[in-house]
Amino acid sequence: MTADEASAAVQRRDTLGLGLGPGIPHAFLQALGRRQDWEDLVVGGALLLDLYELFTRPGVSYRSGFFGPAERVLEAGGHRVEHVPGGFRQFRPILQAFGPRVVAAQGAPDADGTVNLSLHVGGTMDELLAAGRDPDRLLVLEVNPNLPRTSGLPPGANRIPVDLADIVIEADHQPFTLVDPEPTDAERAIAAVASSFVRDGATLQTGIGAVPTIVASTLAEGQGGDYGIHSEMFTDGLRRLHQAGKVTNRSKGVYDGMSVTTFALGSAELYQWLDGNLDVAFLPVEAVNDPGIIGRNRSMVSLNGAMAVDLYGQVAADHIAGMQVSGVGGHEDFVSGTELRLDSHSLVCLSSTVTVGGNVRSRLVAELPAGAVVSTPRHHLDVVVTEHGAAQLRGLTVRERARALAAIAHPDFRDELAAAAETLR
Repeated sequence: MTADEASAAVQRRDTLGLGLGPGIPHAFLQALGRRQDWEDLVVGGALLLDLYELFTRPGVSYRSGFFGPAERVLEAGGHRVEHVPGGFRQFRPILQAFGPRVVAAQGAPDADGTVNLSLHVGGTMDELLAAGRDPDRLLVLEVNPNLPRTSGLPPGANRIPVDLADIVIEADHQPFTLVDPEPTDAERAIAAVASSFVRDGATLQTGIGAVPTIVASTLAEGQGGDYGIHSEMFTDGLRRLHQAGKVTNRSKGVYDGMSVTTFALGSAELYQWLDGNLDVAFLPVEAVNDPGIIGRNRSMVSLNGAMAVDLYGQVAADHIAGMQVSGVGGHEDFVSGTELRLDSHSLVCLSSTVTVGGNVRSRLVAELPAGAVVSTPRHHLDVVVTEHGAAQLRGLTVRERARALAAIAHPDFRDELAAAAETLR
């Protein structure tokens, strides 16, 4: 069908389940947005990559597991967008509990009458298959030849037989691309500190943002190597590391011989490089983000960001000042997955200050502000990195941790935080 013909199969009162970001069928959502007869359409998904008109329509509500810029804009505009708390690994049971009548995804045409899920496997595979097998549900697959054909483990595990679909849409748009941000001086300094924790043979997890990109680029240009990749998100930085010949995946201890991920987001060059590339396997999120599996990697180094860290070591990474900014994603999975090995480290990276309303504020605080939500509890935290250094917290007492965190704060706030550290118990 065309996208508009497919949209007519969705009832005025209905439920629709989507994956995260690169798995969302773009043409299908655009077509749904051209309808104005919705009475109660409930959509579940995460990380929209466009401002779809659908979510501005009366009678449509959206339940998002991870906020990006589009969700924040829609929520600020007064539309019915709400956050469903849960880590990326919980997306599969959350989607199963939601039980949408219609489940939709996008992919690339592949061999033997299959649709390759391309840039996203995530937590949706089970529900895609369940919807296709259930005569009372609809499986909608949007097939786009401009998307890369990626590899699974075992081969073909990230494909769906096209004859399992109830509706197939043929699309021809270019996939969404993400440009690496220009790093600040503080981010360059943070990346320099973070890179010092990566030794030869380390297994890496990096996410979105300037710091992971600089770390990967620094490693690509440096003398070290023999790295492995075990990362929920595959980025241009990891592509450059591969292309520099620095990735062998021979020393990991789990999924040896290949890089593993569950979704990719980046440049057109990244997508071209992934097309038909057998060195990168796209697996379900419950395999990639399982802390027990993560912990089997030797010398695992995980890089995550945060918005604030208090002197107890509590991390606010997705919700602060009463606002949902992003989502937990895989943050806690990779923080906790590295904690049982002395040769592994989880790095939580953030600039020491932020400017709000013209006022400079410390991101290292005595207590998290009212309206902040803890993304990662203190007992999981290992290393915090700012442009002023690294605080290694494993095995320290409450007061020792607080002193170490105060020492990497901005100098304008350091004395105040050091004094507060002495009051903690």
